[in-house]
Amino acid sequence: MPTRAGDLALESHGICPVPDGNRFGRPIRLLTVFFAPNLTMTAVFSGTLAAGLGLGFPAGLAAMLLGTVLGSIPVAYLATWGPRTGTAQLPLARLPFRGTVVLPGLVQWLNSIAWDALVGLFGGDALAQLLGIPFWLAVAIVLLLQCAVGVLGYEVIHRVQAVMTAVTAVFFVVLSVKLLSGHGVVSANTVSGGDLAGAFVLFTTIALSLAISWASYASDFSRYLPSTTSRPRAFVYTLLGVTLSFAWGEALGLAAGQTLTDQTTAGISTLLGGGVLGAVALLVITLTAVSSNAMNDYSGSLALQTVGVRLRRPVSAVVVTVIAFALILWMHSGDLASKFEDVLLVIGYWIPPFVGVVVIDWWIRTRRGRRIDVLAEAAAPQAGWPALVAFLIGCGAVVPFMNTSAYTGPVAAAAHGADLAYYVGLVASAAVYATLRAVTASRR
Repeated sequence: MPTRAGDLALESHGICPVPDGNRFGRPIRLLTVFFAPNLTMTAVFSGTLAAGLGLGFPAGLAAMLLGTVLGSIPVAYLATWGPRTGTAQLPLARLPFRGTVVLPGLVQWLNSIAWDALVGLFGGDALAQLLGIPFWLAVAIVLLLQCAVGVLGYEVIHRVQAVMTAVTAVFFVVLSVKLLSGHGVVSANTVSGGDLAGAFVLFTTIALSLAISWASYASDFSRYLPSTTSRPRAFVYTLLGVTLSFAWGEALGLAAGQTLTDQTTAGISTLLGGGVLGAVALLVITLTAVSSNAMNDYSGSLALQTVGVRLRRPVSAVVVTVIAFALILWMHSGDLASKFEDVLLVIGYWIPPFVGVVVIDWWIRTRRGRRIDVLAEAAAPQAGWPALVAFLIGCGAVVPFMNTSAYTGPVAAAAHGADLAYYVGLVASAAVYATLRAVTASRR
């Protein structure tokens, strides 16, 4: 384990709580670790989806900001659990789920692979254009680099994100100036009435799905912070990191509209005038993909250990990377916008039901300021089936409210395409788990 800020040795530590002697750092590092990985072409491309839904810039911006803030709040709250427990997010889920954590753990592992694809797609495309090499080879290089960072672990990831925060901020300032000074922003909506309301809700959900995707990772990157870390500061820095980065990237995509579409990386290079500046843009896009996906590999490796797979954390990080390669090639094979939106929404539908269960369980355990000893809590007798049942009911409840190209639920269809699945899943799982916990507790 790293023992201090700047200790860049290979971290082989897995899912056990981090001892107090290995805790270090200040909460402000949560700002950079959640800022740099989100200010990527994935966020920019997500912003361009608003034009396809018929939203102009004002309506799209309002929907995006609302969704981003709503999605960031659970992430910021869960990040405060890291300093209190020294434990990553999926391992903490063992407390309510017990042995049934295998299901959300496997879903989280697959989730990290999907995010590798969503982000690595643009990094590979940028590197292919920059070096003039085949797309598959560029993707392989990007995945190899990100795997190296993910394998090295927690402190290396924090240091890389601190550097990338400065790099991406400068790049996006230049990009913002170029875009706003030489491109007409479409302000008018192309839909109205119920279709406009449905598109607004759907784009809000798309933005929310981006931000809340970090909820199942949140404490992974705060677990080494000292137990005395200020919870309000940890919350605020995480909230700012997630909100500012996603909002900035999506706002640029929203302003660019159809200018970028499926050729996001090429469009960015052209927008900057090509030449040296265009080449720098492609390089930065590649590096942001590497830094972002390193976190996916890291969290995916912890999820795999949580379900009981006996692989050392660095080895399981490699496994995540290899599988992501095939998914990226599939997404790049055609109809990118549709595949991108579907993968983005589908991989996140399980997260609100998961959050509903773990948050209710946390409130029950920490009421009246009670301190959590993770190992002692895990050894205490408790059934895991209430968490699993609540999680499954929450996941089932989202189906009628889903809106993807593969399936549109009856409620979403009747509501002009409005996707309310994320909100329904959270409320349903929380309500069911709270009820089941109360019933099982009364029978003891």
